[in-house]
Amino acid sequence: MLVASHVPVNGAPLMLVSIAPRRYLPGIPFTRGRAMSLHKSGVISGVGETRYSKVSGQSVLALHLEASLAAIADAGLSPRDIDGLIPYGGIGVVAEDFITNFGIEDLRFSAHTPLGGASPIAAVQCALAAVSAGICRHVLVPIARNGSSGGRIQEAVEQMPQFAACAEFELPVGAFAPAQLYAPMARRHMELYGTTSLHFAEVAVSTRHNAILNGRAMMTKPMTVEDHQASRMIADPFRLFDCSLESDGGAAVVVSRADCARDLRKPAVMVLGIAEGHPDSPSAISQRQDMVGIGLDKCAPRAFEMAGVTPDDIDVAEIYDCFTYVVIRQLEALGFCKRGEGGPFVASGAIRLDGRLPVNTHGGLLSQGHIAGMNHIVELVRQLRGEAGRAQVANAEVGLVTGYGDMGDGSVAILARA
Repeated sequence: MLVASHVPVNGAPLMLVSIAPRRYLPGIPFTRGRAMSLHKSGVISGVGETRYSKVSGQSVLALHLEASLAAIADAGLSPRDIDGLIPYGGIGVVAEDFITNFGIEDLRFSAHTPLGGASPIAAVQCALAAVSAGICRHVLVPIARNGSSGGRIQEAVEQMPQFAACAEFELPVGAFAPAQLYAPMARRHMELYGTTSLHFAEVAVSTRHNAILNGRAMMTKPMTVEDHQASRMIADPFRLFDCSLESDGGAAVVVSRADCARDLRKPAVMVLGIAEGHPDSPSAISQRQDMVGIGLDKCAPRAFEMAGVTPDDIDVAEIYDCFTYVVIRQLEALGFCKRGEGGPFVASGAIRLDGRLPVNTHGGLLSQGHIAGMNHIVELVRQLRGEAGRAQVANAEVGLVTGYGDMGDGSVAILARA
C-alpha cells in the first residue's frame, strides 16, 4: 500500500510517498537495508549438452538449439513450457531465435549477462530472480560456441565489451589475449607466495585424469607432470597445458520455480546460495593495487552466507579453469585455504577425485571443453543427482560451481539435492 501526502515547499505542493511495511508484501520477507535472499528460491530442473569437438560442422544457433532441447527434455518439459530466456551475450543468438524455432508463444522475460566466463552463473542468478518474482516458471539458460572452428581469439575478444578497456594500458604492450592478460596476475602470485609451475601442473594433471573418466571430453590422453613441464610456453608463466581448450559445442540448463520440483522428470537440484562480484579496477588488471584480487573475493562470502553452509560442507567443486592458476586463486577466495596457500593445497592431492575436495570431475575447460563454464554447471547437477558415471563422487550432497570472466569478474553458486 502506498501512503501519499502533500507538503507545501515554498508555496508549491510536493507529494511525498512512503511504502507501508511488511503486511503490504504478503509472502515476501521484508528486510530493511538488506538484499532479498534467493536461498531455495528455485531449482535447476534440466541440463543438456552437445558433443564437444574441434569442428562441430554446425552453426552456433544449431548448437544452442541442440543443447537446449536436451536440457528441456531432461527436465520433462516441452519447448513451449519455456517462458524465460537468458542466452549468452556476444555470440549473436537472441531470444527471438528460440521463439521462432521452438514455437514459444508466451515468452515473459529475456536478458543478457555479459560477464564472459562468469556469465552462466550470473544468468542462473538472474533466472532465479525472475522465477522467485513470479514472472516465469521455467527459464532456459543456453550457451554454445564454435570457439575452435569459428572465430579466432581476436574476434572473440572484440565481442566482449569489457576488453575494450585494454586498449589504454594492456594493448599498447601487445597484450590482448586472455593468456597475456592473466599471466601477470599469476606471476605476481608466484612472487608473493612462492607458487610454482609444478603447482599449476597438479591442476592440469588431476583435471586430465577426470576427463578420461568422463566420456564426453575432448582430451583423453593421460598427462604427467613431466608432460606439463615439457609443453611450450604460451605467455610466461603459462605453458600450453596451463591453458583451456578452444572448443565447439553447447550446454544449457533450465531454472524452474521451486514449487515445480515435484512435477519434474528427474530429481531437482536446489540453489542454496548464489552471487556475483567484480574486482577493483575491473577494466585494467595492470592498474590494480592488488593485482591478484578477483571478484570472487567479494561474492564468495555472500554466497556461503546465503546458503547457510561453510567450505567444509562442500562435497564436490567445479571451478572455472580458463588457466590452471585461476583454479588455485579461486580456491583461496572460496576459503578452502588461505590466500597464498593454494599451491600447497593442490599439491597435497586435495583436488583429486579421491581427495578431500574433488575438483572439475568432468575435465573442465582444460580437458573436457570450453563452453564458457556452462559445462561446469551441467556436471555439478549430474554429480548431485548421482549421474556422473565413473567420475561420480560418492555421497555428493552439496556442491559448488564458479565462473570467472574477462578481467576477473566472479560468480559462484552452491547447490544441493532438493
